[in-house]
Amino acid sequence: QVRLVESGGGLVRPGGSLSLSCAPSGDPVNLYAMSWFRQAPGKEREFVARIAWRNAIPYLADYAAGRFSISRDDAKSTAYLQMNDLRPEDTAVYYCALGTRVDSNYRSPGAYAYWGQGTQVTVSS
Repeated sequence: QVRLVESGGGLVRPGGSLSLSCAPSGDPVNLYAMSWFRQAPGKEREFVARIAWRNAIPYLADYAAGRFSISRDDAKSTAYLQMNDLRPEDTAVYYCALGTRVDSNYRSPGAYAYWGQGTQVTVSS
């Protein structure tokens, strides 16, 4: 069994920053890529960012570019999502997802079999 353990999140004022982390535990798994999604109340889960594990190439949603960054520590098998200049519309539950193979549909939640438990990010004054 593979579990993704997330940490980070919380309450922050507009303009503030937060960092999320995610690491797999349990059975060995092919770590091809790690992605972050978010889901606000009443909305569909949407893609935030992805990092290819081997070459650390990042991909970001348009709304995240310039404010968010994704990175990974290969030695710790941990992915990070750094979020700066947070806005109230960034309020959501953030989920990490593990990609085990090449998938051109990586922006779709359906491309992932393994998910973190979700962590709440609230941006409010």
